[in-house]
Amino acid sequence: MQKEKVNTIKYPASLDTKLDTIKRNLGLSSRELLERMVDYFHRTKKDPRDVNDELLKNTLLKNHRAYTGFIKAQEQLLLVPIKEAMDKLMANQREIVRYFNEQVIGANKQILKQQAQLERKMLEAVEGREKLKADFLQLLGSYIQRREELGAFKGRDRELLAEETMDKVKKL
Repeated sequence: MQKEKVNTIKYPASLDTKLDTIKRNLGLSSRELLERMVDYFHRTKKDPRDVNDELLKNTLLKNHRAYTGFIKAQEQLLLVPIKEAMDKLMANQREIVRYFNEQVIGANKQILKQQAQLERKMLEAVEGREKLKADFLQLLGSYIQRREELGAFKGRDRELLAEETMDKVKKL
């Protein structure tokens, strides 16, 4: 095994105090802390003299929080009231459709009832007319028969009169 070459770095006592605090917090030795710091700057390619990285991160975080706050405010001001209005609108639409259906169904039932009544009346009227015709024809036939028995008219005139009268009654 080869011995590693060890170098020494001189730094002020105030820096040593800061390093001791960092070592204690991370639970590392001075050598481990130095190795990890060098590794970190080597991998990330960050310039340790540039403290703006942290400022940039804080600025971005602050802007992100402001943007998130703006979105939440807009949600409270616009989106929530719009959603509530849409919910009310949907409820009103359902109520209108329900009411409309009740009215239309009720009106349709009423129309069907009236139509059935009208059909019954028309059927009764037709049946009444047919019965009236039948009764009238029977009456007329009886009249013609009795007239012939009386012999008031001549044969051919009587037949012609009977046929014309029967035709007229059938056309009623």
